[in-house]
Amino acid sequence: MAVERARRSCLSVPASSAKMLAKAPALPADEVFLDLEDSVAPAVKEEARVNVITALRLGDWSGKTVVVRVNGAATRWCYRDIIEVVSAAGQHIDCVMVPKVESAADVTFVAKLLRMVEEDAGLSRTIGIEAQIESAAGLQAIREIAASSPRLETLVFGPGDMAASLGMPSMTIGEASPRYPGDQWHAVLMTILVAARAAGLEAIDGPFGRIRDLDGFRESAVRSYSLGYDGKWVLHPGQIDIANEVFTPGQEEFDRALAMLDAYQRASGEHRAGAVNFGNEMIDEASRKMAQRLVVRGTAAGLVRNGPGTGPAV
Repeated sequence: MAVERARRSCLSVPASSAKMLAKAPALPADEVFLDLEDSVAPAVKEEARVNVITALRLGDWSGKTVVVRVNGAATRWCYRDIIEVVSAAGQHIDCVMVPKVESAADVTFVAKLLRMVEEDAGLSRTIGIEAQIESAAGLQAIREIAASSPRLETLVFGPGDMAASLGMPSMTIGEASPRYPGDQWHAVLMTILVAARAAGLEAIDGPFGRIRDLDGFRESAVRSYSLGYDGKWVLHPGQIDIANEVFTPGQEEFDRALAMLDAYQRASGEHRAGAVNFGNEMIDEASRKMAQRLVVRGTAAGLVRNGPGTGPAV
């Protein structure tokens, strides 16, 4: 199982804006990723690296998952993004996000380069990798990508480039099409999720482009949370609280999961029962796994048991 980090809300911060980089540490996002890719024009890529290094060194990033999104492995900027930023500020970085991943080789290239830079810089930490799935080719190779490196922690959905790759008639990133009788992203989201879970990885939903449509953002977040995703990109500070709320189990739901685990442990230990009554339902090992997943997610979000929570009599 890959390292589990808090990623309910993953804030994108353009590395070309020193002002936005300086504000990011104080925002309540679980993850902040400093973006060297799509939000930075080619003419200022090198300048943006300096901005990232400065922000990482000067900012108080405690309590956050800190990520740098480099340019894609097929671009001329990728290797220097990694060498320069990790060499200078790698001690402040949890993960490197690799966009437009289309093969396992994209991930292994970054993993090998990270190892060399870490050794050369004398870093005591191992930097993880987040892989963005943004094209038909990436989706087709997703199982190989998910199993490509022990550094890989997360698969991230990129709806904008994916829509372009698939030829979808969409102009707004992450929106649900009113012309399609259902959710046009469901198959893509489930393909990414299944590959992530099979490899022991987290899964993060992509951004919702209409930053002032908070109801639309919430609806998009609830969709991916309901599928089992661990968090969602946020493009604007106004979206952060909604993402944190949606991807945090409710207190009642959390307490019930703890009570279910207590009841199942008592039954399987004292009575050696594999299936047991829990209130008005039957629970078994599959129920335990579901409850455990919810407890892990709630604990990571800071929830604690409210009362004894021993649950219904067994």
